[in-house]
Amino acid sequence: MTDWFAENSSALVSGLLNIVLILVLALILRAVAGRMITHAVRRMIGSQQRLNRAASKIGRQEQGPERADERQSQRAETIGSVLRSIATAVIAGVAFVMVLGEFGIELAPIIAGAGVLGLAVGFGAQSLVKDFLAGMFMMIEDQYGVGDVVDTGDAVGTVEAVSLRLTKIRDLNGGLWYVRNGEIMRVCNLNQDWANAVVELPLDYSVDIAHAERVIEASIGEFAADPQYKPKILEAPDLNGVIGIGNGSVTVRIIVTTKPGAQWELGNALRAHLKNSFDTHGVQVAHPLLPTGGSGAVKQG
Repeated sequence: MTDWFAENSSALVSGLLNIVLILVLALILRAVAGRMITHAVRRMIGSQQRLNRAASKIGRQEQGPERADERQSQRAETIGSVLRSIATAVIAGVAFVMVLGEFGIELAPIIAGAGVLGLAVGFGAQSLVKDFLAGMFMMIEDQYGVGDVVDTGDAVGTVEAVSLRLTKIRDLNGGLWYVRNGEIMRVCNLNQDWANAVVELPLDYSVDIAHAERVIEASIGEFAADPQYKPKILEAPDLNGVIGIGNGSVTVRIIVTTKPGAQWELGNALRAHLKNSFDTHGVQVAHPLLPTGGSGAVKQG
């Protein structure tokens, strides 16, 4: 034993030094990679926060800069954590293989076996990888977040939780949908930047359109000046005019640009306000035409 140590002491010391050097370099690379990832993510989120503050100053954003910054910080933490974990796994794997090489273990069979295992896992878990990649890009691009109302196709409702694999959506009936991120082909975010409240009014065919438009213009002007609704309106309501004629009615459309999430409340309130104005000024809304018999004559229902 003494002779063996005497003959191999130099190789043993050299191998131990190489192993220590590999571990030290791995730790240094991990620290550098972590700092670079943190810096890159913070720069990305910082630019988005500046855009949020600018949007808040011009009134094009419902949530205040503090809430927006908190959301961006949460995204940065999630994205940074995932990227740092990936970097750690890659660096640790390479260091482990190099340490095995210092012990004189043949690496070719290990690398080949790891490649085969990786392919098997990749084919078996490709849907999981797809979900994670989709979740990563969704967070980086800030497509939606907790509290947003989204339409993903099958599921429409309020986002309650977002992870790299799943998005939880609460629909209007109270049902909680678990949607895999990799299965979301398209998404409509109804709570981002601004929104439109679209109100379409079917007026009776006999109504004087000029008179009706004057009543509507005055009514929507009063509505926009109401202190209860004015802070949620970004642009003055716009009367688009007549957009359709048929079935004994003339349809006019009104569009109000609102802060995100306020379009439903303002749309309902505007309809009620217009109804009162129509009652006051004698503007008749359309009634469905019902057949009276075989002659083809119709009457108002």
